[in-house]
Amino acid sequence: MKQEEISLQTLTDNEDIQVGYSDNDIVIVDSIQKFAEINTAHVAMNAIVICTQGKVQGTLNGRVIELHKNQVAIVPQNVIVTDPMISPDFDLKAMFFTNRILQSFLREKMNVWNDLVYVRRMHVITLDDDDLQFYTHFYEMLSLCFVQNTAHPFRTAVIQSLLRGGVLGLCGALKQRMLTDDTSPNVSTANSHFQHFLDLLHSEEVKHRTVEWYAGKLCISPKYLSAICKKHSGKTANEWITEHVLEDIRYYLKQTDYSIKQICDVLGFPNTSFFSKYVKEHFGMTPVQVRQQ
Repeated sequence: MKQEEISLQTLTDNEDIQVGYSDNDIVIVDSIQKFAEINTAHVAMNAIVICTQGKVQGTLNGRVIELHKNQVAIVPQNVIVTDPMISPDFDLKAMFFTNRILQSFLREKMNVWNDLVYVRRMHVITLDDDDLQFYTHFYEMLSLCFVQNTAHPFRTAVIQSLLRGGVLGLCGALKQRMLTDDTSPNVSTANSHFQHFLDLLHSEEVKHRTVEWYAGKLCISPKYLSAICKKHSGKTANEWITEHVLEDIRYYLKQTDYSIKQICDVLGFPNTSFFSKYVKEHFGMTPVQVRQQ
């Protein structure tokens, strides 16, 4: 069975998909009727999907979910969706984010997103009247930015700032629900270890450490840590660590006036030579070039 790839490139290159906005990290889809024809899809990006009418049922990494009008689906990256069944009147709005931009939006609050989608697996949320009113007006504001003054020199920055506010608002509302939710299932030992790893990764200012170091802090073996990370998220422990280190590097280079030496010290790199080599390897450019980009 052919598997459809849902990525930044395939979304923007497909003429049958109504894209409202896109840049190197974000795609906003105004209508997704095209996906009614898909049997199996690999969703390569993080997604926030709001059902505007009708309903859809599908299997998300082996777990059956339903999405009805005024419900939101939270979909992490690298998820396999199979066997979708869509009502004739089904339609929705969808926002797709690379992991890089999502981490940039959330920063230290990324643990709320990870707890939601990887630990609790709360993939479908019903909007109450206040949420619905907020996101209706929020999307109207976004839509105005899409169509007006497309030559504005800061258009992308304005749209990304609005999206950051919307994603932060959603995560805040979800955190409130998690704090008051007494019906959460019991957490397994493996799930608990995975959650503690994410908490440790978020809380450490120096994240550039080995898998062995994190495993030692959790009193488990490195092999077991990587196995539970792969099981719960599709990513190894090393991939989780690298993602967070790269986002910290990007943040300090672009959002602060720290010198390269200061950034090395803050992030735990032994010297500027090693740091520059690491940045060149992962970004394809020097730290100064990343800062100026």
